[in-house]
Amino acid sequence: MNLRACFPGWWAVFVLALPSAGWTAGGLPPDAKQLLVAIAKDWESDKALLWAMNRTPEGWSSALGEPIEVLLGRNGLAWGRGVEPAKAPDSRVKREGDRRTPAGVFKVGKIFGEAAGLPGGGKYPYRQIGRWDAWVDDLKNPYYNRHYIAKPGRVPPWFESQRMRLGDAAYEFLVEIRHNADPPVPGYGSAIFFHIRRGEDRPSSGCTVMTRANLIRVIQWLREDASPHYVILPKSEYDRFQAAWRLPIFR
Repeated sequence: MNLRACFPGWWAVFVLALPSAGWTAGGLPPDAKQLLVAIAKDWESDKALLWAMNRTPEGWSSALGEPIEVLLGRNGLAWGRGVEPAKAPDSRVKREGDRRTPAGVFKVGKIFGEAAGLPGGGKYPYRQIGRWDAWVDDLKNPYYNRHYIAKPGRVPPWFESQRMRLGDAAYEFLVEIRHNADPPVPGYGSAIFFHIRRGEDRPSSGCTVMTRANLIRVIQWLREDASPHYVILPKSEYDRFQAAWRLPIFR
């Protein structure tokens, strides 16, 4: 997969976007000191490049070096429900089961995983997935798009189809992307995470996926007190909102 060929001439260099004192405009909240930025070629793309950025007094700076190649939903992107409201007609809004990755600005939530703890150096809220953990994608369930912990002896009949512990290597670590989370609205998409890809050219059903090594690098970099956020957009939309949202400038 040669993602860089999709972005000739601009992927490798960025210019710092300087924050204004007391800035409170749309897009990122002022306390967001860590930023993951994924830019896709267009709305139909199932691939993107991902940068990790730190906010400094001088502006944004690269945290993990060159961009990471990631895969998106097999049907491309659609506007999600995050920090910013959707910027498109209803037909371009993320829906449950559409196999599109939600686009927009999202807070990074908790990390889940089957391992006893985070990879070495990881310092971030983590929950080891156990026998009774579930994440609900059933539109009719009152816990839709929420983490649910069943009580032994009082396990609901729907639990088996929603449980999280599956022994699936792709889900070794799940970094929550808080799409449609505050509050969840049934039908607008659920269970959106960063996780390990299943193959070099195998898109996801809506998550942002990458190699295990790169996911571990991201996890080791994340810090809760830096209020990490995720911006994911097609290049045309990134260019459209870059100035208003005070995002890094890529050339």
